[in-house]
Amino acid sequence: MIKNATLLEQFEKDFVIKHPLSYEEALALLDGMWELGISLGVLPPKDPLGGIDVDIRVARILNCLKKS
Repeated sequence: MIKNATLLEQFEKDFVIKHPLSYEEALALLDGMWELGISLGVLPPKDPLGGIDVDIRVARILNCLKKS
């Protein structure tokens, strides 16, 4: 459980700045995560559009908010 989200967010920002990835490294990382998901049986999703109604509802709500 994350107890201090602000601290985690700052750590992530600092880590990205100190350890930038090239396009090839990022792509290799993505490929590795995809293969791990396949080996765990969670990728590809059985229903690619499953839950899209929730995503659309959230997007509509966020798009209606005033930008300040």
